[in-house]
Amino acid sequence: LDTLRDEGDDIELDSVMKEGYGGIKGVESGGPEPGVGCAGRGIITSINLLEQLGAYTDDLDYVFYDVLGDVVCGGFAMPIREGKAQEIYIVCSG
Repeated sequence: LDTLRDEGDDIELDSVMKEGYGGIKGVESGGPEPGVGCAGRGIITSINLLEQLGAYTDDLDYVFYDVLGDVVCGGFAMPIREGKAQEIYIVCSG
């Protein structure tokens, strides 16, 4: 989200997606400053931006979203609600 704030409408996929070991593509979306904005809104913004930039290509085998477990707003459920997730796994530790 920092890159989106800095670059605005001129943002390109290469600015936010990096390729690592074994060709794995990664994106760290970040979020708003604590106490300033809604982290769920950040998830919605990030996923929508990646869709607009063409990040979700047919050659991807898997797409993982790692989100907070303490859901405080509906934005965290957006990938589920809008059918963007085919399967959902809840991992707990304790």
